[in-house]
Amino acid sequence: MEKTRIIFFGTPEFAVRCLDYLIKMNHQVVAVVTALDKNAGRGKKIIASDLKKYAVANGLKVLQPTNLKDPNFIAELLALEPDLNVVVAFRMLPKEVWMLPSLGTINLHASLLPNYRGAAPINWVLINNEKETGVTTFLIDDKIDTGMVLLQESIKIGAKENAGTLHDKLIDIGAPLISKTIGGLADGTLAPKPQKLHGNEQNAPKLNAQNTAIRWNESLENNVSQIRGLSPYPGAWTLFENQGQKLRMKIFEATALFLKHSIPINSIVIKDQKLMIATAEGFLNCEIIQLPNKKRMESKALLNGYKFSFDAKILL
Repeated sequence: MEKTRIIFFGTPEFAVRCLDYLIKMNHQVVAVVTALDKNAGRGKKIIASDLKKYAVANGLKVLQPTNLKDPNFIAELLALEPDLNVVVAFRMLPKEVWMLPSLGTINLHASLLPNYRGAAPINWVLINNEKETGVTTFLIDDKIDTGMVLLQESIKIGAKENAGTLHDKLIDIGAPLISKTIGGLADGTLAPKPQKLHGNEQNAPKLNAQNTAIRWNESLENNVSQIRGLSPYPGAWTLFENQGQKLRMKIFEATALFLKHSIPINSIVIKDQKLMIATAEGFLNCEIIQLPNKKRMESKALLNGYKFSFDAKILL
């Protein structure tokens, strides 16, 4: 049987590791479609996407369209005679693209659909303190993450999991799932199934300055979950006041200390080389933080040189 001709769409490291697995499993990837190169840094150095770097290093054809509906781009895709498009962490495709291959277009989504549709499922399952998540392959349609489900695999979420460690675990099960999906579609043994809504699904919207701010009005457990869900990137943040200055603090690792106390809520407490924030239930022990114009570091190291006043506090 002839190999399935695949066009692979993606941009970040998550996509790179999936593509690498497909190449190692001897799938036929005829081209890679990725984001345009960007100007980054003070010197406006041109930076290629992680996926482009990988594709170039491995001799794969690279396409970087400015407009996914461009007739010239569509013509390039047609000339490649694809049987299947595979999408991992890429922007929404127009119908002209996802309808083009004979087997359609599949996407790998880092949640158990229909739960956590959206741009940031890995972050939101942790923010919401879920105990289980997984990956789903599905056929793309004209809406976001609503297409027919092909395969799914679930994993348990560890008590100390953060977005970085969960990201890596989901790649480890996601890449083989794509390969298995390709095989099932190619030999006709895989039957797509519609997503079944149960009414209690959560969404996974794009992260922004508003939804990454720590919600101090929520429980201490929820505060820790939000920090885990936003670490190592982009980082949960809060404003604080110290020595008359209002500054931003990012917290990347923290634990909950459930203790009764009489300290005013939201006070920053420095004790035994610990940086703690007083809450109604106890203290948030901030273990890895970042202050403006400083590197991310353990709070113990920060306290060696940075001083908090006795009345330093978190600002809501």
